[in-house]
Amino acid sequence: MIYQINTLACYVCMGNGPDHKDSLAAGYAMLFMLCIIMPVLCAIFFFIIRIARRSAAALPPELQDHPPVS
Repeated sequence: MIYQINTLACYVCMGNGPDHKDSLAAGYAMLFMLCIIMPVLCAIFFFIIRIARRSAAALPPELQDHPPVS
């Protein structure tokens, strides 16, 4: 079989236009994935910061890298 180059591209790049139902579905799928991934990544980031702060607070003052803040 012979494929044309534009048939191997995504729906947005195939030239159907931005109002085509397939390109709209692809856009909504990307938006949905971003709406799922971003909160998960932010939760992981803040959880790591929380663990780092709690572990630094539990250290005795003589083992800390910086002097304690009063």
